[in-house]
Amino acid sequence: QVQLVESGGGLVQAGDSLRLSCAVSGRTFSSVTMGWFRQASGKEREFVGGISRRGSSTFYVDSVKGRFTISRDNAKNTVYLQLNSLKPEDTAIYYCAARDNVLVLTTAQDYDYWGQGTQVTVSS
Repeated sequence: QVQLVESGGGLVQAGDSLRLSCAVSGRTFSSVTMGWFRQASGKEREFVGGISRRGSSTFYVDSVKGRFTISRDNAKNTVYLQLNSLKPEDTAIYYCAARDNVLVLTTAQDYDYWGQGTQVTVSS
């Protein structure tokens, strides 16, 4: 059974940083592409960024480019999301997701496995 477990969320002030982690088990980690999504209260889940299986390619939504960085450690079966220069509009539940395919896609329906989410709250 595939499990994704996020950690690292919290309450921070605008301009602060956080690092989210997502540990994956039950799957050969290097065979899955990984994505990060977020869902703010009352809004649809949106793609934040994704990373290829070997970590050689990353993709981001425009609103986080230059502030967020995705990385992965295949030896530790973990993907990370570094959040810098946080803004109040980044407040959301952040989810990691995995898909059994080489392509990094940006829609939630394309992902096969999901974590439970971790709350990030940014105060102004």
